[in-house]
Amino acid sequence: MKRSHLIVAIAAAVAVVLAVAWLAPNGRSNLIVIITPSMDNPFFGQEAHGAEARAKALGYQTLKFSHDDDAFKQSQLVDTAIARNAGAIILDNAGADASAAAVAKAKAAGVPVFLIDREINTRGLATAQIVSNNYQGAALGAEAFVQAMGEKGAYVELVGKESDTNAMIRSKGFHEVIDQYPDLKLISRQTANWSQSEAFAKTQSILQAHPEVKGVIAGNDTMALGAVAALESVGRSDVVVVGFDGSNDARDAIRAGKLRATVLQPAYRQAQYAVELADRYLKTGKTGQPEKQLMDCFLITSANAADLDNFNLVRR
Repeated sequence: MKRSHLIVAIAAAVAVVLAVAWLAPNGRSNLIVIITPSMDNPFFGQEAHGAEARAKALGYQTLKFSHDDDAFKQSQLVDTAIARNAGAIILDNAGADASAAAVAKAKAAGVPVFLIDREINTRGLATAQIVSNNYQGAALGAEAFVQAMGEKGAYVELVGKESDTNAMIRSKGFHEVIDQYPDLKLISRQTANWSQSEAFAKTQSILQAHPEVKGVIAGNDTMALGAVAALESVGRSDVVVVGFDGSNDARDAIRAGKLRATVLQPAYRQAQYAVELADRYLKTGKTGQPEKQLMDCFLITSANAADLDNFNLVRR
């Protein structure tokens, strides 16, 4: 081989090695590990997709995992990220209290954690906590609900997991608005654990005990759609249903006249922003932003449902 060709070959090989072994200033690799509750749930799936797409566009390698809302499994996945010398972890966590130990463990190992969607109750462990402004979003949904109900009538509230801070914040946001209207009567408030099947079963039971129900407000779209299915099963098309999340299924239900409104929390953009902050931190040692950051939500009705796609408002 000619000397010039040999030099070119060696240079190319070195470039490949450097690309694979690129280290951030903190000595970690260019691997970003993305951990969400589920890949099957559209909301969490879009989080993972948004984070992965942005990370790859910025030149990072990625690994995606699901903890299935199991704090022990989450801890094991954080161990895996540490063992793989991850540069950063993007995490939608498994509980506000139960996840603090896992985040602390990553921090102690020098792996910054960027929380999305769900916050933890301990400050100073995560490098960033990027969450939707759930209170503001819930107030938007409640205002649409009150208007659709004509400010009166019996209604039901379906609440998410009791261990999830978001569930409680959304419920408080709902009641901040609804409780101002004395002719709106809450006849049942039940936890359906973010589950469509649980929401279906509980709505059916409530309807049997309280046929006077005129409205259902739910902490997420999955539960709202479970309520819609239960109402359809007994031929009730006169009940107002409002959800929260901004899923494509909710969009389609709104356009079909089955769901009155939902509240979009921008999951895709939130995940992308977390990766951008991680990139900034890995390159400079800081994000330049406070630990907790809120992203505003948007009301989705029949007027703008056509512009909703995969937890994004898009121009058509």
